[in-house]
Amino acid sequence: MLKSVVKRILGSRHIREAKKLQPLVDEINERFEEYQSLSEEQLKAKTEEFRARIADATAEIKAEIEELREEKRHSEDPLKRQELQEALADLDERMVAKTRDVLEEILPEAFAAVKETCRRLLGTEVTVTGQKQLWDMVPYDVQLVGAIALHRGKVAEMATGEGKTLVATMPLYLNALVGEGSHLVTVNTYLAQRDAEWMGYIYTYLGLTVDCIDKYEPHSPERTAGYGSDITYGTNNEFGFDYLRDNMVHTLEQRVQRRYWYAIIDEVDSILIDEARTPLIISGPVGRDTATPFKKYNSLVGNLYKKQTRLVSEHIAAAEKELEAGNEFEAGEKLLAAKRGGPRNKRLLKLFADDPGLQKLVLKVEADYMREKRLFEIDELLFFAMDEKGHAVHLSDAGLDELSPGDPEAFVVPDPSEAMGKIQEDESLSVDAKREMTARVEAEYATKSEKIHIIHQLLKAYTLFQKDEKYIIGGGGEIVIVDEFTGRQMSGRRWSDGLHQAVEAKEGVEIKGETQTLATITIQNYFRMYDKLAGMTGTAETEETEFHQIYKL
Repeated sequence: MLKSVVKRILGSRHIREAKKLQPLVDEINERFEEYQSLSEEQLKAKTEEFRARIADATAEIKAEIEELREEKRHSEDPLKRQELQEALADLDERMVAKTRDVLEEILPEAFAAVKETCRRLLGTEVTVTGQKQLWDMVPYDVQLVGAIALHRGKVAEMATGEGKTLVATMPLYLNALVGEGSHLVTVNTYLAQRDAEWMGYIYTYLGLTVDCIDKYEPHSPERTAGYGSDITYGTNNEFGFDYLRDNMVHTLEQRVQRRYWYAIIDEVDSILIDEARTPLIISGPVGRDTATPFKKYNSLVGNLYKKQTRLVSEHIAAAEKELEAGNEFEAGEKLLAAKRGGPRNKRLLKLFADDPGLQKLVLKVEADYMREKRLFEIDELLFFAMDEKGHAVHLSDAGLDELSPGDPEAFVVPDPSEAMGKIQEDESLSVDAKREMTARVEAEYATKSEKIHIIHQLLKAYTLFQKDEKYIIGGGGEIVIVDEFTGRQMSGRRWSDGLHQAVEAKEGVEIKGETQTLATITIQNYFRMYDKLAGMTGTAETEETEFHQIYKL
């Protein structure tokens, strides 16, 4: 009761923020009232008026930048070029600061122009994704507050149904006036295309261009034109992959993206927190046959996986007997072995579900073994141990014996530097003999390393990559990755480092050529390149610290 009274008197932090912005909201509404008397041509002319004011305010700095660029272009002295580059960086910072000041001055008028456009569109029939509907939206004061926050590089917390789509139009319009492009980023292709089409009625009325990059093929003229629009909608993955592709072109003219000026990210918690460190990767073929080795070792690993499944069942049965006999710790050891050998075993999961105390027992036993650094003893009860969180599989001695019976050296990789050192020190060998022996050492090292790598990737495919969870089999018999965050199918994407081939071998489909990473970036690092970033979400406060520390939001 007291808390609610205090909140009514003092206001929550968000209410206090809104109160601070009320004078600006009032100014926007005053301009809005004024603009109602303007003719259509006069209202549309506001866009060019705003652009001219920005150009006038930044003209002096722009001239300085052009002058230094020209000087750098003709300078051959490396030290001088470095000095000029640093001076250009300082000027760029001044340009950004000056532009932000001008945009802040123009904000009430620009937002009022958008609001008046919405009013004039009322009752107009618009077509969105093929469906006809009547325009019925004019921003409320609370939406103006959200729009101001977005312009100032903040995260606006708005639930679905509170008009996020409309709120974003005002800061997108204002920042697009600079001529460097404004971006609206979503996780959903349908929403990107729908909102570009829907809100496009506002932008085009005011003389701006708008497009959605997801409609076009990568590196097509249409996609380049999409980035050249004043306002560009698209999904986070497409923005990120276009950046990677731009870093692989031969000339600057082939790039599709331009300056990273301003972006609003919808569902910002999903994109900037949940998927932040997920790397975007472009891969290419390695140029050698990799299908044959995967076929060769697949049955070997498949049989080992079946034996492990039986072994895990035996450990569970033994644990149940120990529990009946009252030997709790011994039962915990057997269950720990089962958990490390088959964490998704249905019988094991049912035991844990029926008696939650068993999970605590396993954790206690595991803690004891880890404290005494004896966890390897549990792993030796298996053919291999799994670490689902670490995404790793570790073969035990028993597992190695199963894979190479009678050949204990099969998985021992020689130290090539030591072996080659001995060859070079042997004075009895001729130069040709040394060269031949060195080549043999290198070949043995490469062969064994590749064999171990392939077997580990196959083990991962069998144990950590579940069908219909991590991937599905497409209509053409290909392995299609499923995005773990959104559940969307990622056609055309492939896991790198032989993992995709391992899954193909496991499923018995065509094994395609292995790929290598050509370019990669995380979502986090991509969006940190923007001069100004803003976000919309329904749950911003829980990730407030991360937003500020990582993205300065």
